Amino acid sequence: MDLQFIADIVSAVKGETRKVIVGQDETIELLTASLLCGGHVLLEGVPGTGKTFMVQAFAACLDLQFGRIQFTPDMMPGDVLGTNLFDFRTNSFALTKGPIFTQILLADEVNRTPPKTQAALLQAMNERQVSIDRQTYDLGDEFMVVATENPIEQQGTYPLPEAQLDRFLFKLAIGYPSRDEEREIVERHGHRPAMPKISDYGLKPAIQLAHLLAARKYASQIRMTSDLVGYIVDIVRGTRQHASIETGASPRAANMMASAARSYAAICGRDFVIPDDVKKLALPLMRHRIVMTADADIEGVTSDQALRDIIDQTPAPR
Repeated sequence: MDLQFIADIVSAVKGETRKVIVGQDETIELLTASLLCGGHVLLEGVPGTGKTFMVQAFAACLDLQFGRIQFTPDMMPGDVLGTNLFDFRTNSFALTKGPIFTQILLADEVNRTPPKTQAALLQAMNERQVSIDRQTYDLGDEFMVVATENPIEQQGTYPLPEAQLDRFLFKLAIGYPSRDEEREIVERHGHRPAMPKISDYGLKPAIQLAHLLAARKYASQIRMTSDLVGYIVDIVRGTRQHASIETGASPRAANMMASAARSYAAICGRDFVIPDDVKKLALPLMRHRIVMTADADIEGVTSDQALRDIIDQTPAPR
């Protein structure tokens, strides 16, 4: 395992997804970085911007088991985790596993279900295991959640609890494509009214499980100087002191930043982290971990603007 092998993996993933996805190279890159460091990703965008289709294409590039949960307002935690049902043939209870028992999980429109059901993902995302009737079941180190959500301003949505948001490594905003990209989307897929099937495009797995585990181990050993560790800590602590931020990022954010920066450096072909890696990842990694003050909301100050202020005011190591 070396940097060239990781570069080949990233190139292969991008190449396969480009067969069906137009643009979104940066999103695919950050999805891959999250995969390398074992993080979860939240995709937010209005309906029709291709979030679900992109996750399906990304999962098709991985030689891992893929599962999907379409969240609805009437869904219960047992619909996600599973439940013990009585088997009259054996005269005992047996676990009927829910869709969470997979390796890559698409939690589609996760904010369409109430917080009670959303919380079913908490233990799985943090510990990669679930507890059902006082019995713990392991999900495996490769378990990854990629969730999609509509903006909370849309009807029929529930805001995700802060504790759950903190489990996501990145929150990526999926915006509208450029005119040229949208034209290409129509030329590719405009001949059918429904979303095309991923199986029609013949995507091939670009990452095997053994290669993924080896790449994760390699990425975790990417060098990071003590000055860069201090830089990460200063940025995270800066979120707790900014006038427009009511609740700053947690210590978990600093740990995740260090891990994600190592993975991103490996993707960029370096065996060391630089300050630009931290600056690149700061917004998607912390925009969902901070709570803005009421005054900031009234004045229209966004979390991204506050984070940019903190990054600009925090001296970067040379």
